[in-house]
Amino acid sequence: MPRIKKAAGDTWNWQQADWPNFQYDSLALQQLENDFLRRSGVFLGAFLHVSEEEKLCLSIDLMITEALKTSEIEGEILNRESIQSSICKHLGLTTDRRSVKPAEAGVAEMMVDLYNNFRKPLSHKMLLAWQAMILNGRRDVEQIGAYRKHDDPMQVVSGRLDNPKVHFEAPPSKCIPKEMDRFIDWFNSSASGGKNAVPAVTRAAIAHLYFESIHPFEDGNGRIGRAISEKALAQGSGKPAMVALCQTIFLRRKTYYEMLEKSNKSNIIDGWLAYFGKTILEGQDKGMKLVEFIIQKAKYYERFREKLNLRQLKVMERIFREGIGGFIGGLSAENYLAITGTSRATATRDLVDLVKKGALIKTGMGKGTRYKLPLQKEKELYSEHLKTKT
Repeated sequence: MPRIKKAAGDTWNWQQADWPNFQYDSLALQQLENDFLRRSGVFLGAFLHVSEEEKLCLSIDLMITEALKTSEIEGEILNRESIQSSICKHLGLTTDRRSVKPAEAGVAEMMVDLYNNFRKPLSHKMLLAWQAMILNGRRDVEQIGAYRKHDDPMQVVSGRLDNPKVHFEAPPSKCIPKEMDRFIDWFNSSASGGKNAVPAVTRAAIAHLYFESIHPFEDGNGRIGRAISEKALAQGSGKPAMVALCQTIFLRRKTYYEMLEKSNKSNIIDGWLAYFGKTILEGQDKGMKLVEFIIQKAKYYERFREKLNLRQLKVMERIFREGIGGFIGGLSAENYLAITGTSRATATRDLVDLVKKGALIKTGMGKGTRYKLPLQKEKELYSEHLKTKT
């Protein structure tokens, strides 16, 4: 296939004389950095009210969803239960022993490695291992567990075969060893306490753009680049990152790709840093909501566990498994019947009892009757539980 030419006048960032000396206004990012540190402190305060078991459950839930969404950004739809089983296995926890496909097993292994080893310096060995993990079972990629070596240009292309559009062209394969040596050195030296320390949000944003600009692998660059950003955030906060970064990117992935494309033609990157920094904070908010949900779940069981029968407890556990959103539209009588397998008369008595005890709130009438959990509002929860100054 002939080489696709870029538009006249386009010069990629890595072809410019100042590469990779990215330029930006650090003062413009100060508020983002302050917000990230403040919210990280709130996380620590919240964790004082969460048991070790619930902390682990929270981390697992976040790892599962991040694994799903980082794959889905690339158009790969994976099975949530399989990822959960594989993550639990890698953490040495009891699993359902289900058969897990290579794709789910691979991305789960990478997420657990990121969780367990976030403090370790970045290395070639780590990156090559991550790529081998996420391409587990693939037969269509020539270089797995290795940087690309092909002579053809590495291009991000869209459109028809007879009239393609080049969104980006990465450095030639022969340049990858040198570029990756320099990238890894920058990443490790820019960590907190390093000789060229960079604040956490700025570092995570630069790391992602820098890595994607090199595009060192034949496949898997996006997933690994996002993992590198999460590693930078974890190192910045001193604990595994409770940031739903990939979930947030997935919700507006078109914007994500547009910003990457806008940012690959210049090493002045203020626009990229502002975009990615705000994305990180939004992901941090999502992570905080998970913490709030875990706290509320614990309070709910403290209040109601001894007051509910086994059927009612089974339904409550099922509702909480749905996560923050709960059942879309609320729990219905039909949901209750399906979960418990009991008679309609017993289900009706159970639901009336749950409402009477304050364990559920009833809304609507007739066929539109729905039930929801009486969880505290976010403001009330903070007032009661989060004593950390913000």
